[in-house]
Amino acid sequence: MEIPERDLRATGVEINYLLVCKRKLWFYSKGLTMEHNSNRVEIGKQVHDERLEGKKTELLIDETIRIDYIDKDLAIHEIKMSRAEEQATKYQILYYIYYLRQNGIQCNKGIVHYPEERKTETIVYDEKAFVDIQNLLDELNHIKQLNIPPKAEYSHKCKKCSYYELCFC
Repeated sequence: MEIPERDLRATGVEINYLLVCKRKLWFYSKGLTMEHNSNRVEIGKQVHDERLEGKKTELLIDETIRIDYIDKDLAIHEIKMSRAEEQATKYQILYYIYYLRQNGIQCNKGIVHYPEERKTETIVYDEKAFVDIQNLLDELNHIKQLNIPPKAEYSHKCKKCSYYELCFC
């Protein structure tokens, strides 16, 4: 099934942010990035780099998606610092698989590595994932087209967010 070109401009980060915070997604999509001010992001990058040492890493595909690495069985691998946003991570990986499949690469699974916890999780792509990603892309494109950001909705995770001051100060 072919998808509209506009959908293929979504990044994995945008899919992740859509599920974490729609307001954060909107700011990010407008070019306002705050991650450079975040200690948590810096720590996450260090964990990521240590885990991937010696592997071919960070495949940038079509200037759109950035995958940590793909193994010989075409499984996508992502390194995450914690399971704090498991759902967002799951759909970020499913989007990578979706994207690759739309471009003729038949991968069917992803593996999330949580090196700090010494755990991995396997994510399998299926028909439900295809439909879910289509719906997420519709929602993502809607949010990106808004003239003003969605209303800030406080949750426990907001205090750790690099965008916190934009929303609550």
